[in-house]
Amino acid sequence: MKHLLKMLDLSSEEIFEILNLADQLKYEQKHGIEHKLLAGKSVGLIFEKASTRTRVSFEVGTYQLGGQPIFLSSKDMQIGRGEPVQDTARVLSRYLDCIMIRTFAQSEVEDLAKYGSIPIINGLTDFCHPCQILADLMTIREFKGKLEGLKMCFIGDGNNMMNSLIVGALKTGMSISVACPEGYEPHEDVLAFAKEFGDKFQMFRTPKEAVVDADVVITDVWASMGQEGEAEKRKKAFDGYQVNDELMKLAKPDAMIQHCLPAHRGEEITEEVFEAHANEIFEEAENRLHAQKAVMVKCINNA
Repeated sequence: MKHLLKMLDLSSEEIFEILNLADQLKYEQKHGIEHKLLAGKSVGLIFEKASTRTRVSFEVGTYQLGGQPIFLSSKDMQIGRGEPVQDTARVLSRYLDCIMIRTFAQSEVEDLAKYGSIPIINGLTDFCHPCQILADLMTIREFKGKLEGLKMCFIGDGNNMMNSLIVGALKTGMSISVACPEGYEPHEDVLAFAKEFGDKFQMFRTPKEAVVDADVVITDVWASMGQEGEAEKRKKAFDGYQVNDELMKLAKPDAMIQHCLPAHRGEEITEEVFEAHANEIFEEAENRLHAQKAVMVKCINNA
């Protein structure tokens, strides 16, 4: 594993290797055991999309591993002024040991990997969000003790989260059902992948169908970053897609909830349900740190 570009690229074995290392690093950090596995390494963090959790977790994670994080805003780089991605990739490869990029187009991440000579980590694109999904899987396994045989349910937009959750769930032995309105389906590449798993993947138009007997219920905002202009249109399209007490009664009694944050309480999830599952949600947020540390170690040490 040299790069983390999308969940589709990872094998089941690689996913579990990352999760196992993340568990180990979390245990060591909680017990004050230093793990300077990236001593002397520098990680460039390119942000063309703003972030709270991605920036802080990658900066802190790199520091805890003994490396140097370097924040690179698109406003401060020539890539933001029209320098070709292939040139940026070849220049930064001569300075850095790894690049994490949070951007819009998946092609930009793929081009960095194609033209650069160092590991590239996808911190988020419009197509996928692998770092978040690894943290989700880590959290689910913490709370449930396993992944295989569980049922995941995602309610909302067929966005980067749904795309990556479908792949991550199926590759780790889970089944997954999703509910999305017409016109908001997951990417065709993901649907083609899921088709190989038969009825372990199901897509519904109503959340009530999708959530039945779910062990894990996941949702996300209806209008992601860059879609603010569609907010009102999406509110209408996603009417009835709220995760609330009535919906959760159809899931298993001990079902947990995950939300990648930020949450728009009162829209995709009620205040009451969010707070009832806050411990699970904020453990998920913390696990971004540990899962991403594991990814950096795997990528950089295998480079």
